[in-house]
This record gives sequence, structure tokens and C-alpha cells, in this order.
Amino acid sequence: MKKLTSTQETLRAAMISRRSLLKASAALGAVGFASPLYVKNAFSSSGELNLLMWSDEFPGDVIPNFEKASGIKVNQTPFSQNEEQINKLQATGGEGFDLCQPTLNRAPQYKDLNVLAPFDTSKLTNASSILPAMMEGSAKLWTWDGGIYHMPHCWGSEAISYRTDLYKGDPAQLSYGSLWDEDVKGHVQGRPHSYLLSIGLWWDGNGKMPSNRMLDGYKDEDSFKKIWDPILAFAIEHKAWVKQFWDSADNTKSGLMENDVWIGLTWDGPPLSLKKDGKPVNYTAPKEGAIAWVDGLSLMKAAKNVDQVYAFMNYLETPEASAAVAEGSGYNPVVTGADALLSEVAKKNFQEAFPGDALKNLWPWPVEPAWYAEIRSQYADKFKAA
Repeated sequence: MKKLTSTQETLRAAMISRRSLLKASAALGAVGFASPLYVKNAFSSSGELNLLMWSDEFPGDVIPNFEKASGIKVNQTPFSQNEEQINKLQATGGEGFDLCQPTLNRAPQYKDLNVLAPFDTSKLTNASSILPAMMEGSAKLWTWDGGIYHMPHCWGSEAISYRTDLYKGDPAQLSYGSLWDEDVKGHVQGRPHSYLLSIGLWWDGNGKMPSNRMLDGYKDEDSFKKIWDPILAFAIEHKAWVKQFWDSADNTKSGLMENDVWIGLTWDGPPLSLKKDGKPVNYTAPKEGAIAWVDGLSLMKAAKNVDQVYAFMNYLETPEASAAVAEGSGYNPVVTGADALLSEVAKKNFQEAFPGDALKNLWPWPVEPAWYAEIRSQYADKFKAA
């Protein structure tokens, strides 16, 4: 295995920590969620909160339970991609929002936006409950000017999802190369930039194009182009394999259930939610390793409802709330003890998604400087427009 950066090692430790938690919590059994979810008396009793949020990361009763217990109304503005969130914050300067939801590896881009404020950690009364490796990741990447600007919310992955009744390949032999097999032509979905990345991981894994698991493309623009040019050429040549480019969790689900998608490169939440509901869908890490990410919450410099922000943060940083986020979304909790509150179905689905040593082979998104995000978007747009 190639050597990882310290940031990737931190993220990997955070992901692997869930396997040990699952083993420990399995003995406890499913104990269910507290109802209503635990809320401290110190929470604000009125007001509102303006949340810029991933569309599927506050599922079910997560927000309604908070509103009922605290008296705070949460105004929700959903988005589906980091680029959409960044564009919205650029356009507004952050005005109109109290909290936003950056992904961990995007720290340089959000720092450049200059719309965030540091958290007052003395008011984050439940922050000590966050898994240490998760907290370490936020602290390493999101601390500047003496403050921390990011708190973990949930983590997930991007790997192979497929229809168990339509995909005829061997699930035990899944690879990113499986997306380009002749027998799935015209029935594949993915995000443009993730498609391209996965081709590189596939080629690195089989020795066709060594790239230090695509990390060499992060060195500078020339290195990026050297690696990504042949990848883009291959993707364009095989565009006929693509049934749809998904751009949201809902779009991912509809592709699998309504648009004749048999296999694809997707986040874990949507297919695992379908699987949990009994649909003929599965999700698993390929042999090259699942792509991993951590989403968090950041305070806006223009926040008008600061007391309500801390009330909400302290609610989310309880095992009950973190477990409810994971149970409803199909993603993974970041708070110690949350795994013990997950249903047996959710635990089983996680273990099946990462069989054997799959957690040790994760590929956490590296830190993305602005130049990388810009040029990657150009290549993704070329693939999509081809």
C-alpha cells in the first residue's frame, strides 16, 4: 500500500474506528433511540436557525425532534454538491445563513471564501463526545487564526452500488473497472469527477498507470494533467456506458429504481437506504478501496442566531442524534456510543459494505487546494459535455 499523508492517516483511523465500535456494540444489541432525543436544559427556548445543508444528512425526525425539544425553528436550505454550496456562499457572502456544511478536505477553499467564523469551543458542551480521530481531522485542517472552523457531522464513502436483480457480474470481484465491462454498457451512473478518479484508481491498482493511488495528481497542475489526460480520453471514448450522471442523493436513488441503472459509483447513503427498505440494491467497496469523506458544520461570520447555533450543535453531538442521522441517511455517526443505538439492519449493512479488510483500504479525499478543484471541474465538464 502506498504511503499516505498525515491527513489521510487521520481520516483512515477515524473510519476504522467504526469497525471496533460495531464489534463492541453488537454485544449490546439494538437498544433503540431515546424519545424524545436527549436535549440539555441549557438549550435556547425560542428563536430560529438558518441551516445551509446537504439534502440528505438531516433525515427523519432529526430536525423535528430538536425543534420540539428546544422551541427553535430550523429553516432549511438544501444543496447536493460542495460546488453548489460554495457558489451560494460566494454569491451571498454568507448572509442569510447561520451554519453551513463543508466537507473536510475542502478546507482551503472555504478558508479563501472568508465567510466563516471560529467556534467558541467553551459553548460546545458535547464536543468531547466526538470520536477523537474525527475531531483530530477537523482540528488539523480547519484551525487557523487561533480558532477551529469545522466540527464533524457524519462520514461516508463513495463506492460501487448495483441492482442485485439486474447486475450479472460477480459481486465478490467488484472493481472500478467493473463500471466499464461490456455487459453493463448503457446502464452505469456516477458523478463526472468521481468517474475520472475511479478510472485512475483502477489503472493504478492493475499497474496500467501508476499514480501513487492518484495522489501524484495533487502535486501541481502539470502532474495533474499528465495523469488525467489519458483518463479523460478513455472516459470520453466510453461515454456510451453512462446511463446518467447523478448530482444528488435523490437522483442516485431514482437512477437505480426508475432509470434502468444496473451499477454505478455512488455515495453509500442512498443505496444503503434503499437496501434497508428491502429494495434489490447493494453497496460494497471495490478491491481498489472505497473513496471516503467527512462532512461537518461551520459557523457563518454573518450568523444572526448564534445562541441557537450552539443549541443545535450540542444536540447533534449526542449519541442519540448522531445515531438518528446515521440510521436515517445510511451514512455513519461521528459520536462515541452512537453505534450501539443503530438497528441491527444498519449494522449488518455496514459490515457487508466493508467486508474483510476493506476499511484498511479506504481512499480518503485528500485536501483540495483551489487550483486542483478548478482544473478537476474543467475535466469533469469536458467528460459530461462529450
